[in-house]
Formats: sequence, structure tokens, C-alpha cells
Amino acid sequence: MSRKGKKKVKKGLSIIYCTLIYLFLFLPITVIVANSFNATTSKPYLSWKGFTFDWYVKLFDNSALIESFGNTILIAALSTLLATCVGTLAAVGMYKYKFKGKGAIDSLLYIPVVIPEIVLGISLLTLFTNVHIPRGVLSLVLAHTTFSIPYVIFNIRARLSGYDNSIEEASMDLGANRIKTFFNITLPVLAPGIGGGALLAFTLSIDDVIISYFTNGQTKTFPLKVMESIKSGVSPDVNALSTLILIGTVILVSITQSGLLNKKSK
Repeated sequence: MSRKGKKKVKKGLSIIYCTLIYLFLFLPITVIVANSFNATTSKPYLSWKGFTFDWYVKLFDNSALIESFGNTILIAALSTLLATCVGTLAAVGMYKYKFKGKGAIDSLLYIPVVIPEIVLGISLLTLFTNVHIPRGVLSLVLAHTTFSIPYVIFNIRARLSGYDNSIEEASMDLGANRIKTFFNITLPVLAPGIGGGALLAFTLSIDDVIISYFTNGQTKTFPLKVMESIKSGVSPDVNALSTLILIGTVILVSITQSGLLNKKSK
């Protein structure tokens, strides 16, 4: 076989390989979107009975589902805010100051990331029970904040790796105190890392099932509601809400990416 023929074969195999990978990644999402337009009304809602928008209308009549989605957004927002504030202060403090036990604390940050979620869920459940924290929105926010903080710290520390301390020293030499220097100099420089950590924490909170299962009490989040419906078959209104979330995510990512491209072009 000639060199040109070999290149064509390699190119064909590469296309087939990429196609299979993308099918593996996006086919389940396509099934969810397609099933949100399924006119079937019989469980387990798997057979195609025609095209309809009815489930997008019925979605807003399902108060339990809408409430679970509201709980998910509320818990994700609160836990992201707490994790971002604590993670930012922790990352900056550990970067700037040397203290006894710093290495041990740095190593302990990896534990919530690497241990199985079921272990962390049981641990948090035991802790909340022993300190008499009622299970509900409060316990869920604290639990989600706990596993989100390390991800925020890791993102900010990656940003700090190329940080120049001399700009802070110059700011204070010009008369600014530490607080003013932090908000006017340090915070803007760390903003990309803080934003990335916050987005990751928000995504992890929305997506969490196992830890939420152990710490939710009577408060249902959207992932837990979906998990409950699996036994009887996921109804198309759940798929409709998932599709709307997907559309919102795509729009948000598109706006973010277009903003970044505009900044680079300038």
C-alpha cells in the first residue's frame, strides 16, 4: 500500500474512532431530549407513541418536581457562596503564610476528593446526628460546602502559582493597607481561579446524589427525585426539565466562551 493510501486509512480510522467516542458521550443525552417529546403515557415510558410538547406544559403542574429543582438551586447557590469564601481565604492564607502543621493540612485537603462519596456521606450523617444538626436544607448546604471547598482551593492555588507578590508590596508602599490591597489587587488577579472554583462547586452540588441521600432528611433535591422515579420509570416531564437545564447550560457556556474569545481578540 502506498503512503497516500496509508494516510487515507489512518484518516478513516480516526474519523470512525472520534465518531464512536462522541456517540458514546452524547447518545444518552440525545435519548433524554428525544424522550421529553414522547407522547406516551404508560409506564415505563420507553415506547415511542408520537411527538408532543405536552410534557413541557405538565412539567409546571408537577409541584414536587419543581420544588426539588428549586431546592437544588438554592442549596447549590448557598454552598457555592460559602465554599468560595472559605476556599479563597484558605488558599491565600496557605500560600502567603508558613505555620506549624501546614503540610498536614495541605494533605488533608485531598481526603474529601479521593475518598468514596458513600464514606463521606456516612461520616457527615454521623457528625450531624451527634451535634444535633437537623437534616434538611442546612445539613445539605453544610455537606455540599464540605466537599466543595477543596476544589475551590485547588483552582485558586493553580492561579497563585504564577502570582507576583511584588505588586502587593508596591500597593502598600503607595499607602494602601492590607484590606484595600486585597480587594483592589489580589482579588482581581485571582478572579479567574475563584470563578472557576465557584463554577466547579456549583456543578458538583447540583450533580450530587450519594452525599445528599444521607444528609437530606425530608428535603428532596432534583437528583434524588430522579433516583426515586427510576423504579417506576423516569417520566417524560423529568426529561423535559433535564432538557431545559441542558439548554440553559449550553447558553451559559456559549455566552462565557464568546466573552472569552472577544477578550482575546481585543
